[in-house]
Amino acid sequence: MDIQPKPLREWLLIGAMLAVAGLPLVIVPLGLILASMLWDAPWPVLIPLLWPLGTVVAGAVGTVTGRDRIPGRAVRPKDEPELCALVRDVAERAGFQEPLLVQVVPDADASLGRVRAGGVRAYALVLGLPLLRALTAAELASVIAHELGHERHIRDRRTHLLQLARGALTARLDRRFRPLAPLATPLLRATQPQVWRAETAADADAVRVAGTAATAEALRRSGMLHAAFEGLGGAWWAECAEKDMYPEDFYDALDTALRDPLVAHHTARAAAADEEEAALDPYAMEGHPPTAERIAALPADVEASSPYGDAPVVLRTAESLESWCVKEIAEVEDAAVDNCRPVRLLDLPDDELHDLDDGMARALLLRATGQEALEQAVSAALDSVADGTWPRLARRLEPGLRWMPATVRPVTARRVLAVAVTSGLESVLREAGWTYAGRWLNSVLTTPEGTVVVDLRELVTDALTDGEPAPVRDLLATAGTRQETAA
Repeated sequence: MDIQPKPLREWLLIGAMLAVAGLPLVIVPLGLILASMLWDAPWPVLIPLLWPLGTVVAGAVGTVTGRDRIPGRAVRPKDEPELCALVRDVAERAGFQEPLLVQVVPDADASLGRVRAGGVRAYALVLGLPLLRALTAAELASVIAHELGHERHIRDRRTHLLQLARGALTARLDRRFRPLAPLATPLLRATQPQVWRAETAADADAVRVAGTAATAEALRRSGMLHAAFEGLGGAWWAECAEKDMYPEDFYDALDTALRDPLVAHHTARAAAADEEEAALDPYAMEGHPPTAERIAALPADVEASSPYGDAPVVLRTAESLESWCVKEIAEVEDAAVDNCRPVRLLDLPDDELHDLDDGMARALLLRATGQEALEQAVSAALDSVADGTWPRLARRLEPGLRWMPATVRPVTARRVLAVAVTSGLESVLREAGWTYAGRWLNSVLTTPEGTVVVDLRELVTDALTDGEPAPVRDLLATAGTRQETAA
């Protein structure tokens, strides 16, 4: 049997990854048998302990077979002719000839997966509603071509199994306890270059269809949309759920907010922070190269194969799609729509929109620092930055930090502390007469004279990164002076 060294190596890596991912399937039954032998326990007593094992087995089977339910809401050509025509055109230009279903999901992601529909093997192209609303037709064509390109690059069974084995192994590490990490990390690190090459190859396919400029912009804007959906959007959902509400105009509000330069700048920094955290990836679980590297690797100056247009694709069932996606998010956020009252964020007065902040970060800062007043709590946090003890304070704010990988922990700890200090500083400055600089962000304030706009989150984050809290201290001192003068 003539097997080339590279395929043989890949088969060995696949087998090793599946073996490591399947270790719990062996260890748990052996542990139960050993327990019954040592304690002379009857098997019926041990049956309840088999439930976690059944969950593991079901998850493993679902991962390997890839036959989970089709995600999202189906899009039919008669309902969305423009979108389906775009998908068909891109598929033809990409040489994709398999049966293809188009599904819409609430988040800002896109993917392609094998499914069975009516007993027929097909593929589901999953497109996030934020992408459909915000990307131009050319940029969306690039995203579609990229996802369809994956099928060409992982078509053979070996590459497909390698992807599935990596997914099964990554799932074992994406939790608090990671006993398999010493075995899993070398395997993931050995297979990551191939996965990354598949991504850049799919990017090249996207360039051939949509051109270099549209593909580069789609990569940048997709990262921004994901950061906005998870950041600002996630905060809205959490805060509304606390008040038994749900934002029925969520997508309109998110689009409107992103047109604000302050929000755009804030979101760009959040996207960059996400990239920084992903780059630390201690277990080589990340399946995508950094966005900057992907853009740099694109074939240069390639024109689109078709003039797709610089406006978003028309969605004829936009209202029903948005309603369905809002209900889906509500289920995920445990804020069932039937038990909450709808609220339109775009119709809220500015002060009510700002008041959606529940103040949890400020309460945590007071408790973690042991102070009774926010000004003293912020000052204590800045002292910890100056003397280098701020990681301990961050762990008091978020105990889960101690379970994170050591390489990621400092970045996440800075983010946790920055949120708390920013929230406390915002409250202190507001009492001193500062006002909100815009409608959407609580962390960007204007001085009482209305002459200077300060992004508190950016200021605090830079102070934590540089280990120099002086600029934040100066701002805090200014607020204290104004309060004394007013008194």
